[in-house]
Amino acid sequence: MLGLVLLLVGGAAAGCGGRATTHHKPGTTHEQATGTAGTLLDTRDGAGHRLREIPAEGAPEIQLAARPDSEDGWNLRLTVKNFRFTPDSTGGAALPGAGHAHLELDGRTLARLYGPWFHLPAAQVPEGAHTLTVRLYADDHTAWAVAGMPVEAATGLTAAAGAGPSTGAAPGADHSPAPPASPEAQVPSPEARADRRVTLAVRDGKVTPAPGRTEVKRGERVALRVTSDRADTLHVHGYDKELALPAGQEATLVLTADRTGLFEVETHESHLVLTQLLVR
Repeated sequence: MLGLVLLLVGGAAAGCGGRATTHHKPGTTHEQATGTAGTLLDTRDGAGHRLREIPAEGAPEIQLAARPDSEDGWNLRLTVKNFRFTPDSTGGAALPGAGHAHLELDGRTLARLYGPWFHLPAAQVPEGAHTLTVRLYADDHTAWAVAGMPVEAATGLTAAAGAGPSTGAAPGADHSPAPPASPEAQVPSPEARADRRVTLAVRDGKVTPAPGRTEVKRGERVALRVTSDRADTLHVHGYDKELALPAGQEATLVLTADRTGLFEVETHESHLVLTQLLVR
């Protein structure tokens, strides 16, 4: 009996399959599951997350670049050093050099980022000049910090009326409004040029209509129109396309189905499969 008890205790300590887990202990918060990674500070970032101080040597680093997408909005690229994205362990303990990122527009959080690429639709960026910021977080949602400052990067972004997205203007450029285009010269929106439109809704953890397959031909443009009752992020597997879903607002992602196969469209936060794109 004593041997059996010791065996059970040893198995519980190792976790499922003999692997150590990164989840916090019952009765503690994410921020209290500190492990030995850095020092938890009382200081908080603009989003209300506590900072986790680590030495400058070997600390994570991040750079942000934005370039206009040929169909809609911008493609953002995150270049990291001494850091890896770990979406599977989000909500666990803070492990050195691991976690995710947050994307902010003028200090307002748009989405969590779980990889180096993210698509930002033009519809989510009002006209004018803005600042995009990405900040690195540990799996327990504390912000990595060096010398009391969050590990982050920022870049300017300008959404020009009637002229499409821009990531900057040359010195001395004319910022006066462009004259209105004639009806014959107006260019239809990316959604208007789509060959297929798929409208989906997420409410109380359920998807409407029920998840199924959406068959499209290779080369067709597909517009995914999604409304979620909670803030989330849409992800199209295989195409590396993501879309921030503001709570209660319709958001649209337009992509060209230039790869054949079966690709899942899901949400990051609620882990729901919305549909499957079957491209032939």
